Amino acid sequence: MAYETLDLDVSEGVATLTLDRQDSANTINPLMGRELSDAALRCDDDPAVRAVVITGRGSMFCAGGDLGEMATSDSPRSLLKQMAGDLHMALSRFARADAPVIAAVNGTAAGAGFSLVLATDLAVASNKAKFTMAYTNAGLSPDGSSTFYAPRRLGDRRARELMLTNRVLSAEEALDWGIVNEVVAPEEVLATAQALAAKLAAGPTRAYGAVKALLNESFEHGLEAQMELEARTIADMAATPDGQEGIAAFVGKRKPVFTGA
Repeated sequence: MAYETLDLDVSEGVATLTLDRQDSANTINPLMGRELSDAALRCDDDPAVRAVVITGRGSMFCAGGDLGEMATSDSPRSLLKQMAGDLHMALSRFARADAPVIAAVNGTAAGAGFSLVLATDLAVASNKAKFTMAYTNAGLSPDGSSTFYAPRRLGDRRARELMLTNRVLSAEEALDWGIVNEVVAPEEVLATAQALAAKLAAGPTRAYGAVKALLNESFEHGLEAQMELEARTIADMAATPDGQEGIAAFVGKRKPVFTGA
């Protein structure tokens, strides 16, 4: 399927999803919301996709929602419900997918763009990237899962500071706060993220999915309930082909060859 607002390329186990509205700062409009939802479904359902990289075309990662479309809509309330719903469906599918999702933050991430970065599993940023919530600057409240992930990733105080004051963080500050994992030169962002994705794509995909699920649920359970989930999950993983291969390779003192099964 060809998209109008983004590109999706799958090569050697890595899906690269590029937001492509660079004339509009890669802002999310209703069409992009629908296409993101469809692309996330395709990545989730394709067994050949074992890691995902999300980036932006041009100098911006994503400047959030398209306020221009909101301003000209006959029903901005309905438009936002639909657009946020589609974005949230995409983020839910990426969160529940086995494949790790990596943000390659090539430029400013604002509003829903910042939310998108927080929702990924790992993030690599340009040293020129900036991060800001920006929602309340427009009299709006956050979406894109940010009120779920920001307190968990950053702590409640920092989440409130970002959302109430719209503080702008540099790439180095984002690294210090734990928003991104690595900061590199602008020309190295995509290559660094894709190299990481390639490494993960050669790994035990179902085990990665189990890690994501356990971490996503860890704030919802007490200690004993979480440990029971850990016990059941590691037992399930030991019964998978990759689990059996990993154990055999460790015992045989050789490098495992994982297939994602």
